[in-house]
Amino acid sequence: RTRRKGVTFICILGWELFTTVLLDPAGRRMSSGSSPPRELDAGGSALGDPSGSTLDLTGASIREVVDRQEPAPSIELPNQDADYISHIALDIGGTLIKLVYFSPDPPSDHPTRESPTANIRAAAVASRIAEGVPAAHQTVGNSISRGGRLHFVKFESSRVEDAIQFIEAKGLHRCKGSSGHMRVKATGGGAHKYSEIFKEKLGVLLEKEDEMMCLVHGCNFFLKAITHEAFMFENGTTSFVPTNEEGDLYPYLLVNIGSGVSMVKVTGEGQFERVSGSSLGGGTFSGLCHLLTQRKDFDEMLELSMQGDNSKVDMLVGDIYGGRDYSNIGLSANTIASSFGKVISQDAPLSAYDPADISMALCRMVSYNIGQLAYLNAIRYNIKRIFFWW
Repeated sequence: RTRRKGVTFICILGWELFTTVLLDPAGRRMSSGSSPPRELDAGGSALGDPSGSTLDLTGASIREVVDRQEPAPSIELPNQDADYISHIALDIGGTLIKLVYFSPDPPSDHPTRESPTANIRAAAVASRIAEGVPAAHQTVGNSISRGGRLHFVKFESSRVEDAIQFIEAKGLHRCKGSSGHMRVKATGGGAHKYSEIFKEKLGVLLEKEDEMMCLVHGCNFFLKAITHEAFMFENGTTSFVPTNEEGDLYPYLLVNIGSGVSMVKVTGEGQFERVSGSSLGGGTFSGLCHLLTQRKDFDEMLELSMQGDNSKVDMLVGDIYGGRDYSNIGLSANTIASSFGKVISQDAPLSAYDPADISMALCRMVSYNIGQLAYLNAIRYNIKRIFFWW
């Protein structure tokens, strides 16, 4: 978080591809609902359309990562109709492939006296799973399988085969009750670029959803449904920002940080306009970091950046003013005057620098640039709040 002349900078952790899951099997789009934080229960709250189909958020909660086998937090939906939800969706960007999939809760291993019908149903579902039918497609007769989790996984876009192998291993490409091609909602440029590969390898047809529409719709959902999703960070302290007040939400500037950056002015539900952007984004950071540190994994690059000291390579105001602040114009001694500006005077080979210092300097160079551009656009359009989404 930074406040500058009435403009507040706020961060959001989320994927626009979550929006592609909020579609019923016929592809009908759903409107955002509202429910409280972390535990998403609002007394029977649901996302739904006029037809009566719903994504049931009753009792929903965010399950944090508890071991290394889980790459990201998942969302528990204890009352979700497992037949209703689209069980897989993709966001295929220039740098990363983001995948979300639904897995129903496993059937109970022990019979209960209270529900013999449920026990028979559970046994039948277990049998069908053993026969190779994906768990996400289980129903028995007129019964309904309820409860499950939304999982989030990412892959490098340059290694699309890894994503395909993951989908195949999980059986996420199989379609219940149909011998034809399964249709999967997908957004991002890769939905066009790799559509033939998914069709050839998995027999899956990618149904392309507009990237900006998914971005804005997904952001509005998160801001209304999960009040502990948007946070501000200032002087080492994180504070969450309540955003589920309808009258207080719009307008805002949405800064989508992907391989590049898009800046979108959002004025209402479904009302938005891309007003600016930058070619300096996540792809810039990962590309330069790979060239300078030889790291290839994006998560490793981010982890590395948290261990470094950018002052070893960045020229600070204090370096120019003998360790002093330039207080006349409000610059502290530790303000970055020039990214990597100290390197030219050190006359050292690349091998002499700590990769962690380089990674942190790169991260700050890119993020500071994005923040400055976002602030200038907010001033230009008289917007008081900026949400950074990545």
